Amino acid sequence: MEDKKVCKCTHHKIVPACIALIGLVILLGGMNILTPGFVSFIWPLLLIVIGVTKMVKCKCC
Repeated sequence: MEDKKVCKCTHHKIVPACIALIGLVILLGGMNILTPGFVSFIWPLLLIVIGVTKMVKCKCC
């Protein structure tokens, strides 16, 4: 069997985590668990984190 290279860089895990958090924030906002002000503040912040993370290069990329 071939050994597959698995990257252990943390920035490869941040993007999926932020996408899941965006979905969770929007879901909780739709269920009125989070205030609309908090939802409108946090989801753009998570998108900025994704963008900055994608700009950072690592040794494996």
